[in-house]
Amino acid sequence: MRWGCISNIEGVYAIWLREFKVYMREKERVVSSLVSPILWIVAFGSGLGSVVAIEGINYQKYIYPGVLVMTALFSSMFYGVYVIWDRKLDFLKEVLVAPVSRASIFIGKVLGGCTDVIIQVTMLLIIGSFIVMSLPALVILKVILLLFLISIAMVSLGLSIGANMTSPEGFMLVVNFAIWPLFFFSGALFPLDNLPAWLLIITKINPLTYGVDAVRGAVIGVQHFSLLTDVAVLSIFSLIAMAAGIWSFRRMHD
Repeated sequence: MRWGCISNIEGVYAIWLREFKVYMREKERVVSSLVSPILWIVAFGSGLGSVVAIEGINYQKYIYPGVLVMTALFSSMFYGVYVIWDRKLDFLKEVLVAPVSRASIFIGKVLGGCTDVIIQVTMLLIIGSFIVMSLPALVILKVILLLFLISIAMVSLGLSIGANMTSPEGFMLVVNFAIWPLFFFSGALFPLDNLPAWLLIITKINPLTYGVDAVRGAVIGVQHFSLLTDVAVLSIFSLIAMAAGIWSFRRMHD
């Protein structure tokens, strides 16, 4: 059992290292991942920020935490498509027949995806310090930890979808149906106060709402729920998403 445990740990590390190296070699992937959030901050945030303020806070600053979460959401979910490409290239077949558990393979993939996401949001935080607002080091650390928790859930969800799909086109279709409602009904672009009853119900059901709320509270001090509630909901959602992902990986054929 001891050697099996060591083998699984080495398997997790090997998968993580492979995903990290692949990401760092794809420079265009790193750059392209920052284009969309910067456009949201500069174009959308600055445009409405010139005429809109929420609770006395400039709109660009108000949506900045939401854009950080959006970056984690999009990068995490789309990461699942690499499961399909690995299957087409027969790399996944070689990994699945290796003497490590499917759960270890999945965890290695999750950690690899989360590492990619954290690199992206760290770069966005650096860029944001010049065009939006600079944050103290402790606040940045808190934000990164919250985004890491969010990315665990969303990477797991993306991998679950990818494990059950056979084509990139089908994956993109399903993920787009999931991403946009998660984002638009998360409160990333608007406050949760004074919403219509039906919209408030949807936002409270959406687990990403609690991620946006926690990050917004850390960045600009505006928070609808308590930090404990936000972290508890995100943790439960992460565990459910990971369980679904492990189950999906165990069902995959070699």
